Amino acid sequence: MKVFAISDPHLSFTADKPMSIFGAVWENHWDAIEEDWREKVGEDDVVLIAGDVSWGMTLDEAIKDLETIGALPGKKIYIRGNHDYWWSSISKIRAALPENSYALQNDAVKFGRFVFAGSRGWMIPEAGAAVSPENDKILKREAIRMEMSLKCAEKIRTDGYITIAMIHFPPFDSRFSSSVFTDLFNRYSVDKVVYGHLHGTKARTEMFLKRLGTEYYLTSCDKLGNKLKLIAED
Repeated sequence: MKVFAISDPHLSFTADKPMSIFGAVWENHWDAIEEDWREKVGEDDVVLIAGDVSWGMTLDEAIKDLETIGALPGKKIYIRGNHDYWWSSISKIRAALPENSYALQNDAVKFGRFVFAGSRGWMIPEAGAAVSPENDKILKREAIRMEMSLKCAEKIRTDGYITIAMIHFPPFDSRFSSSVFTDLFNRYSVDKVVYGHLHGTKARTEMFLKRLGTEYYLTSCDKLGNKLKLIAED
């Protein structure tokens, strides 16, 4: 069993929002992702999709995008991104998802000896920067949601299991400083973290980072050249 990851596909099979306006790497980007996916992924494998899945504003508008991903091999696990406005009632989302597709929200799932947790997260402020009351409120709320998911993972994990967490926003600032999220990952002994949100060449990024025993993977599709990233295998 292999675990792959990718994030930020920003699909728009129903919504009129072509990503090609953001540069050549977005030209026919889904065709490139699909080709790579079919070459790599078997039916028993897992693909993590760390948010910004669809430009659809409602679940009805996002269904075509979810079905397109759902038709590909493997099990798919989603978390919400900041542009996933279609993500509302989790019960409705789960009822609408294709077979072998799973949405995480305050909970966790396990396949093989892997346990998967995750939540959207929020942008970590730079050291010394002023934080608005609204942003502070959202950050604290998102930390609570992540901990709820990690607690669920802890309950279903046994010895020898590998815990992989998903978060849409980077869990640290541009200097990769510790944050409420990295502290949670350390406290709950998370082995690997997948995140996205960052695009282009201007952002200060590292595709792989290891700190305090936890591996961090940036999986924004354009940063990966529209290819899946192998995170783990058993």
